[in-house]
Amino acid sequence: MALRQSIIEAVEDVRASYWFLPGLLSVASLTLGLVLVVVDARLGDAWLGRYEWIYGSRPEGARAMLSTIAGSTITVAGVVFSITLAAVTYASAQFGPRLLGNFMRDRGNQATLGIFIGTYLYCLIVLRTIRSAEETAADSGGAVRDAFVPHLAMFGGLGLAIASTAVLIYFVHHVTSGIHINNVIARVGRDLIEDIRGRSEDERGGLAVPTQPSGMITHIAAAKTGYIEAIDLDALLTLACRHDLVFRPVRRAGEFVSEGWKLLEVHAQAPMDEQLAGECRDIVMIGRQRTALQDLRFKIDELVEIASRALSPGVNDPFTAIACIDWLGAALAELDRCPRPRDWLGDGDGHLRIVLQPLGFEDYLDAAFGQMRSYVAADQNARTHALALLAEVAAHCRDVRHRTLIEAERARYADLA
Repeated sequence: MALRQSIIEAVEDVRASYWFLPGLLSVASLTLGLVLVVVDARLGDAWLGRYEWIYGSRPEGARAMLSTIAGSTITVAGVVFSITLAAVTYASAQFGPRLLGNFMRDRGNQATLGIFIGTYLYCLIVLRTIRSAEETAADSGGAVRDAFVPHLAMFGGLGLAIASTAVLIYFVHHVTSGIHINNVIARVGRDLIEDIRGRSEDERGGLAVPTQPSGMITHIAAAKTGYIEAIDLDALLTLACRHDLVFRPVRRAGEFVSEGWKLLEVHAQAPMDEQLAGECRDIVMIGRQRTALQDLRFKIDELVEIASRALSPGVNDPFTAIACIDWLGAALAELDRCPRPRDWLGDGDGHLRIVLQPLGFEDYLDAAFGQMRSYVAADQNARTHALALLAEVAAHCRDVRHRTLIEAERARYADLA
């Protein structure tokens, strides 16, 4: 169980890191440089005579070209890194620190930095292998060796230089559009809707707990302090079937726990030993910050934070808030189309194994529109748009209960206004 949790945590750390993709591209560039040099050494330069439009390079010219490419790319890489830091700092101050993770995970920024650094390292590797006829080598006892210019690797360096130029043009456009507030909101909104669509009814679960769990009750406490990132339900179900247990998670993903606080309630027919309690504890991932791995409210809170900041007296930007309201309304409409979350999980024989506490439509409605109610109600433009949007969502609701909840939320907005 601990190994599975470690793998999940490592994958999430890699996805949220800024170093992995640049590091991967750098290693790939180093490998490409070494491979092309070896191929050049095997082929020689006789193949150049077959193609009249290809011109070879002398050692001095090859060194000059690779030195120029290496120097320029590492300089531009520093500029790219500085621009990225400036954009992240601006976005964090303007839109909220929660959005830092979105910019860190941006593959366009990571690929740009990786290509520039990879081109620099590639040129260094190839540059080291170029030699003129007058140069001697210590491993040959000072004997004069033939000149060597890796022509194929030189063309590879030229291709990387052209690719770096194209990537630089893309990067300028990408950063400019990436910090545009409407694009930031749209990115978060699309991720939220995709997360909602990813929820599906589990065949092993049901919509009402068939029986109440029985047996001795044991509480599993947190071993460290932090935010619950995820609860591995598959591992929990496997453990419950193996030891004939019934679990009830006391807390949900996204909630904060301190060391010693209750995590799981376990119903067992016999007392649990410390080893089994440790396996149960390892199933719950606890980290330093909230993530969207299993916490649907995380993306909702990001949109709510942007809207609340936009409606603050210091910013006074109701149209940014209106854009957030639009995406939150779209998320509610998507939630209305989703099946009701499962309340329990069972084994293959239908026996109760995990009692869940899923969040309902009213919880997400309160997280989306309840948290920013006072901010939106105080602004005429945002309030008018929110009331109209809620009415539109309610009119298209398939579930009558959802429509009633939305109408009640509209009434609260009207009362505050």
